[in-house]
Amino acid sequence: MKKRLYYFFGLLFLLNNTFAQESIQHVEPLNWWVGMKNPRLQLLIHGKNIASFKPSIQYKGVSILKVNKVTNPNYLFIDLLITPQTKAGDMKIVFENAAKKTISYTYSLLKREAKAAERVGFNTSDVMYMITPDRFANGNPQNDNVVGYKDTLNRKDLTGRHGGDIEGIIQHLDYIQNLGMTALWINPLLENKQPKTSYHGYAITNFSKIDPRFGSNEDYVRLSKEAKKKGIKLIMDMVLNHCGSEHWWMKDAPTNDWVNFQDSPKVIYSSHHRESLHDPYAAEIDKTMHSDGWFDFTMPDLNQRNPFMANYLIQNSIWWIEYADLGGIRMDTWPYPDKDFMTIWAKRVMDEYPNFNVVGEEWSLNPSIVSAWQRGKVNKNGYVSYLRSLMDFPTNASLVEALNGDEKIWGQGFTKLYQTIANDFVYPNPNDLVIFPDNHDMSRFYTQIKEDFNKFKLGMTFLLTTRGIPQIYYGTEILITNPKSDAHGEIRADMPGGWQGDTKNVFKHIAMTERETEALNFVIQLLQWRKNTPVIHSGKLKHFAPENGVYVQFRYNDKQKVIVILNKNTEAKSLDLARFKEILKPNFRAKDVFHQKTISVKDSLSLEPNSPLILEIFE
Repeated sequence: MKKRLYYFFGLLFLLNNTFAQESIQHVEPLNWWVGMKNPRLQLLIHGKNIASFKPSIQYKGVSILKVNKVTNPNYLFIDLLITPQTKAGDMKIVFENAAKKTISYTYSLLKREAKAAERVGFNTSDVMYMITPDRFANGNPQNDNVVGYKDTLNRKDLTGRHGGDIEGIIQHLDYIQNLGMTALWINPLLENKQPKTSYHGYAITNFSKIDPRFGSNEDYVRLSKEAKKKGIKLIMDMVLNHCGSEHWWMKDAPTNDWVNFQDSPKVIYSSHHRESLHDPYAAEIDKTMHSDGWFDFTMPDLNQRNPFMANYLIQNSIWWIEYADLGGIRMDTWPYPDKDFMTIWAKRVMDEYPNFNVVGEEWSLNPSIVSAWQRGKVNKNGYVSYLRSLMDFPTNASLVEALNGDEKIWGQGFTKLYQTIANDFVYPNPNDLVIFPDNHDMSRFYTQIKEDFNKFKLGMTFLLTTRGIPQIYYGTEILITNPKSDAHGEIRADMPGGWQGDTKNVFKHIAMTERETEALNFVIQLLQWRKNTPVIHSGKLKHFAPENGVYVQFRYNDKQKVIVILNKNTEAKSLDLARFKEILKPNFRAKDVFHQKTISVKDSLSLEPNSPLILEIFE
């Protein structure tokens, strides 16, 4: 009897242990939708010995096209066909092995929102507000530290977590709306379960999960809905080039080529020679070392040439667009993933959402390099891109040079900016470029222009009236600086008032200096005016080469004309208008936007020293 009991409990232990080992740990995408334009879906199934099981589905409208096995028996990749007639619901996937053991998994197919495919992405009518979430506002102190996440709260550490979260952003959407912002780009919110320096979000350890120290997936959807109520589109910061070293699949990779240089005994870093991708004389090794090398030792470089990795990343992007009702994507390190994959990725996204928009980060100061990635560009090497928008780093750099340069030296000052804008002929559509004074990776704009408030007003006026889609980094509107260093942790300073106990509070206008308040009001006035001035969104641009420290641009269409004048001289100037007769009548009336008054103009304009002037012309 005792032997039988031992045998029974031993068998029960073995069965339980087998079940524990042969179970499903991950299924991605987490769910899908019926009625997508692309009827195909590839499921990533991860579980101990799952490859020894055969999946089957009995759900009307859904069929298994192929079951793909890879070198790691803990993975299956199932290709599904979801016909247009398929109804939303929960479908059961049954996995059965040779021993007739079964594992069931319920997978949800959801109904799409009406006109989901017609969503309109960010465009020239928008201005983006960019936020590093850990440093903006702590709306829920309860999630500052989470069990199992080693990188804990430490506001005194520039590279530590400070506690900002999704709730903090939701609580201050009124502030963002009142600024005049219509789009919100937030640095990555996905899980970064790294042991340290995880606050920035770019070492993702789960591509389908919001980091719990920021909130939950449901909180992210709530942010999207609340922002949309206020006319603000949500732009997701995505990363296709790399993941975090603590990503769950790094401990159990599907294949031996899941990441680049996967078996190398040491980290092989990227050469960062992005020019090699366009260089007609480039050596193949230079292209490989740029694209396949790791960005950082904590950021394994994903191999998008692996078809399962490629499909995973594409579907994950589409999943977030649909799940969170996104109004755009900002793609990190655009030229670093495999360039042929980036074409496929962008085409798949834009095929599903034709009116959507994606902006890619190509940190090059050469317009020819940047333009090679834009949709519609005819490249000599035959490369075709479907990327609609790019970050305009050339204009960013030339604006700072122009403001700091000496107008009395030929080729310096505003001439630098004029020359860069004159290079717009290399772009298929320069209006789709995202222009900006600064971002999370560079010194604050006010620091770069040596804390000169007159230059600040000139620079912001230019950015909010010229061609392109403006983006402003949080705190730029109140002159946040990084005087001690250009360390990322200092650049990404805490927003005053985002934490309980802050003595300064920008949201409530407490303890702000007179200059900070003036800057904030100046930016609000510009942004609110821009929001309601369609000619700035879609009008043509004509500019005149700078002369004597004065740079003049016109935005115009058949109904409206605006003249923007930037005077960098330390003294007042009289601007002779005869030079502008091809676009400007000799006598006209106009509204002075900054002073909110109507003026009559004849042959010349009086310009205040070190000041911008915007006139809405009545004709």
